[in-house]
Amino acid sequence: MGSERGQGTVEWVGLVLVVSVAMLAMVAAGVRVPGAALARDLADRILCAASLADGCGDEPELIAAYGSDVGELVRRHMPTIAFERGSKAVPVDFRRCRSSACGDGSSPGLVHQSDAGEAVTAFVHVVDCRANAAAETEAEGADCSGKRAGFLYVQYWTYYADSATLRGIPVAGAEGYHHDDWEGVQLRFGPHGEVAERATSHNGYNYRRSPRNWGSDADIGPLKWTSQALGGHPEDGWGPESGLLFVSGGSHAGNALATFNLDEVGRYTPGRRVHLIPLEQIAASSSTSFAISPPWLKEVWLDPESDRTD
Repeated sequence: MGSERGQGTVEWVGLVLVVSVAMLAMVAAGVRVPGAALARDLADRILCAASLADGCGDEPELIAAYGSDVGELVRRHMPTIAFERGSKAVPVDFRRCRSSACGDGSSPGLVHQSDAGEAVTAFVHVVDCRANAAAETEAEGADCSGKRAGFLYVQYWTYYADSATLRGIPVAGAEGYHHDDWEGVQLRFGPHGEVAERATSHNGYNYRRSPRNWGSDADIGPLKWTSQALGGHPEDGWGPESGLLFVSGGSHAGNALATFNLDEVGRYTPGRRVHLIPLEQIAASSSTSFAISPPWLKEVWLDPESDRTD
């Protein structure tokens, strides 16, 4: 018995992680699970302790950019990314990779990098409209007026080399295709501890994935407009934090609360394994041109309640 006291470390880590991920999946699907917040925190800590989390080393850089409280919050609340089965692209650092050749990953299940070794990456932008920071934030050009006052906004931006909803389909394949694709997920932290979440979906935001908003996820003009008119593509998209970003295949449109079966998810990246990079300094000096406006040229960069992402 004494010789077995140190056994099972890897197995125990794996078991607890599997249970934690399963609990997060149920929460993402709208099931209330006692202790879900604890499960997420436990999974995060286990990943770091086991040196499995590529993003664990980001915290000093995030703290340097945003201060200890916000930096730690940014790291802790990065959602788990679930990729629709059949999709290939993973979000990468555009400064290192701007093609599907280096940005695609074919491995199923847990994924933390592309086949070419590029880390799954999200860029971070913070808009702090809380009382002690609003004046400085507005001096930098952001809008903290009205309903924005008192809130802290964290934007996680993901970059893909292209958007190809109907990739490989003759004739129709050109529909919805464009080079460069900026998507992501945004959080809004309230003064009483409440946290709201919304995911980008082309020119607007989605919260709950459902057949009603398929048109907006596909980014096919008439379908998207019809979806919006029917309420499937809400203007502001906010809902309670789910801890999930479900990414539709090809278009990379996002949803925060997904009504899906687990077999619809081909790959996933826990939030702690997403490499996070502060975007403010990059934005200030970048001269890179994109087919789609980068985050720092979007209206929502300065107005965190904007209902548009173009």
